[in-house]
Order: sequence, then C-alpha cells, then structure tokens
Amino acid sequence: MLHTTSGSSSFAVVLPNERAMHRLVVDIAAAIEPGHLLTLSGDLGAGKTTFARALIRHLASNEQLEVPSPTFTLVQSYDLPRFPIVHGDLYRVTGSSELAELGFDDIADGAVVLLEWPDRAAAFLPADRLDLTITLAPQHGPEVRNVRITGYGKVAARAERLASVRRFLEQSGYAEAERQRLAGDASTRSYERLILGDRQVILMNSPRRTDGPPVKDGKPYSVIAHLAEDVKPFVAVANGLRELGFSTPEIYAADLDEGLVILEDLGSHEIVEVDSSTPLDLCYELAVDVLVALHDFELPDTLPVSSDLDYQIPRYDMGAFLIEAELLVDWYLPHLGTPLPGAARDAFSALWREALLPVLNEPTTWVLRDFHSPNLLFLPERDHIARIGILDFQDAMLGPAAYDLASLLQDARVDVPERMELELLGRYAQARRGSSRAFNTSGFAKIYSTLAAQRASKILGIFARLNRRDRKPQYLRHMPRVWGYLQRSLAHPSLAALNAWYRTHVRPPV
Repeated sequence: MLHTTSGSSSFAVVLPNERAMHRLVVDIAAAIEPGHLLTLSGDLGAGKTTFARALIRHLASNEQLEVPSPTFTLVQSYDLPRFPIVHGDLYRVTGSSELAELGFDDIADGAVVLLEWPDRAAAFLPADRLDLTITLAPQHGPEVRNVRITGYGKVAARAERLASVRRFLEQSGYAEAERQRLAGDASTRSYERLILGDRQVILMNSPRRTDGPPVKDGKPYSVIAHLAEDVKPFVAVANGLRELGFSTPEIYAADLDEGLVILEDLGSHEIVEVDSSTPLDLCYELAVDVLVALHDFELPDTLPVSSDLDYQIPRYDMGAFLIEAELLVDWYLPHLGTPLPGAARDAFSALWREALLPVLNEPTTWVLRDFHSPNLLFLPERDHIARIGILDFQDAMLGPAAYDLASLLQDARVDVPERMELELLGRYAQARRGSSRAFNTSGFAKIYSTLAAQRASKILGIFARLNRRDRKPQYLRHMPRVWGYLQRSLAHPSLAALNAWYRTHVRPPV
C-alpha cells in the first residue's frame, strides 16, 4: 500500500525469497536516473550489501562482476553503461564531517550514489532521495525480508511510479517477466522489453505530462502546441491506424490513468539500420508509400479510446505553428549568444504568419508529427506498407499532408541527400496525382518547403533546449544537418522574405 506524508511517498513489499529480491532490484534499476541518491537502511545483516551488489551487477549486465563490500574501503566506484555508480558504506563513519575526506564532494555530475547506513551522516542527506529500509522477518523464515521504499522530496514521485508499475505488471500477468530497458527518446517516456517464456512485449511508461510555466496568453507551451497530456491519444491513434492496415503496435493492456501500456513488440530494426541486402532507398520509398496510403483516406477527427471514451484530435492551428517556430528565437539564438531586438522578433512572427496562411487553407489529414527514422521500423515479414512499423504518434493532429513528408525527407538524425529528397518527393506527388485530380504539384511543393522550414526552425530550438534545460548535449551534433535542411527549404521563392530575415539574424551552429 502506498502511504504519502508531507514531502514523501512510500510503500512496503514482502520479499519471501531471492527471486523476489531480484524483481525489486529490477524495479529500482528502472526507477533511478543519473544524479539520484539511493540510501539503504535497516538491520545489521538484513541484506543491504546483498541488494547493492545485485543492483550494481544488474546495471552492469554482468552477474559475475566483482562487487566487494565497501565496509573497509568505505567507497567503491563503478563506471556502468547508463551512469557511474558510487557505492558507499558509512557503518564506520562517525560523522558527516568525514564525508569530504572520502571524496563525496567530488562525485561527478550524473553519478548515482548508493549509500548504506545513511543515518551515520544524516546531515549530509539531501532532501531528494530514494530510501530502501530492509528488515528481517525471522518469524516468517530466514530468507524473508520486509522492505519499505520511500521517496523524499522530488523523488517522491519515483516511489509512487515504482508502486504503480509493480501493480500494473501484476495485474497484466507480467510481474515475473525479465525486463530489459530500451533506449528512450527526448521525452519523459521510457520503454522496457518484457520477456516471459516465449512472450515478448514492450512496456511503455508514460507519466501524465505536467504543464510548464505560461509562455504566451497565460498558456504553457504544451497547451499551445497541442502536446498529448497522457496516453489516451496514443491508444486512440494506434488503434485507428491499425484498423486502416498500418503497422502500429497492438495494445494488449493499458492503465489509461497511470499512463502504462503493454504493446506488441515490433522489434528494433530501424529503417536506417537495415542490413546491406535491404537498400536504404527501398525503406524510404516504403515510408513514402505509407504516407501516400494514409493521405488517400478520408479520416475522422474523433477516435475511440475505449468503449466509453472518445478522443478529439486537435487541429494544427496558427498558434501551434508559431509557438514551434519561435523556439528558434527562444532557444537557438540564445544558444549562439545572439541577441535579438524586439522589432526583429515582431518581424519574425509577422513573416511566419504570412507564410503559414496558405498552409492553414490546405485539406487536413492525420499529421503523425514525428514520422522520421527513429520511429519507423522495417518489418520484412509483412507486405507492402505494412512492412513499415510506426511508433510515436501520440501528438498527432489534423493538419496538412506535407508536414509528415517533410519530417521524413528532412530527417533530423539522418543525412538525406537533396537528390534523394527530390526523388522521393516526386514519388509522393506522382502517386497522389494518380489518386486525386485535385492534387497540385507546384502548390504542394510550396507548402512542403514552408513546413520543412518551420520544422527545421523548431528542431534547432528543441535541440538547443535539450542541451541547456535538460542537460542532453548529444542532440547538438545534429544541428549542422538541420541547418542544411533549413537552407534548402528557405531557398523556395515563396519564402524569399523569410530567407532574408534568417540571413540577417540567424547564423549556423558552431
């Protein structure tokens, strides 16, 4: 049961055997992040070091890793794949003043600190931490342990989430599954592969998104940009696409309120990582064909989430387009240290409003919004458009067809040569002309260039924001590629005024 007090949340579990201890180790490993402090409290001989050793080996993916008790050395360090771990045992420490001598003041940013006997240095403990108190239960047997998991301060939500995930896995029949953490994206979502016998599925852990501070007209960015607040849009769009014959993951179980979903495992064969026998051009051609097929449908603006709940797909309106483009001036220009006069910002917004007016007059379709290589899988055992697995569409909106094509053909993480972009753009246009007499190639090219420039501006801002606000500098390496796409798009004659503004006020990434 979860108990919440002022500034903390906790729940208790009974561990009847070593297998149950291992399951808790996996739970904790999934919950901790770089920079966290995990304290281990409890009786002498209750198993604190045993738990610490099992956690370190699990995170190292090496059950044979030597993990000595730090009782005498006091501190041991491990450079592990996800983050470094500093394992300390303070049993022999007499006061918090000794911690500086042990090197705790010099712990690298991003390391996880695993601390036994934290009561020996209570004054050192920060307000934000996760604590496991392990106690013996001799009346129930020599192996049985009682454990209380408590999150303090900002980490309290981690304890709540950990309890929710354990409960969801139990209810869905995957409590005993092997859990393998998968690489995440730039969001707060996380993914794990669950393996139970011959069954293999994906756990999507997507906590409800909290709105940030107001940025315009008293509204936060996420509201203006129509970002999904929970998993209900994902469930609705996944089912809607599957019913049309597209390869989205089948949903096996979902807790809509908690944001936990068990999905079909479509594998991890991204279209840019196919073997040499499958040309990259073929994968991109199939992805273009997916968009052609999608855009040929007359699509509804409302989708069922469950038998008693519908989801209204939001419209990609002027406010959403502008707030995204303005990420360039809000984050990218400060990243470069380039000041922008107020009049220049006003001109930026006015030019984008003018450029986007024709976009808003376009017929609408489902815009999946992140239709690019990290979210597209190659499924060779399926046929035609079903050979492309589609992920990450919870932010879908009603908008112009050209948006997702621009996402694909100006992929922020993959070099798409201009020749290849033009050939695939031609493939799409030819197919759409064949199915719709109303399709206008030159008009579509104008809309495509406008949306490609808008998206490139947005992505430059997002990558700068990920670096500065979220401490994820790895995205900066993609900036030169996105800058090159931006120059291609702004070269369209219809964007001459915007191009002139960019030439005056924006410089390439360094």
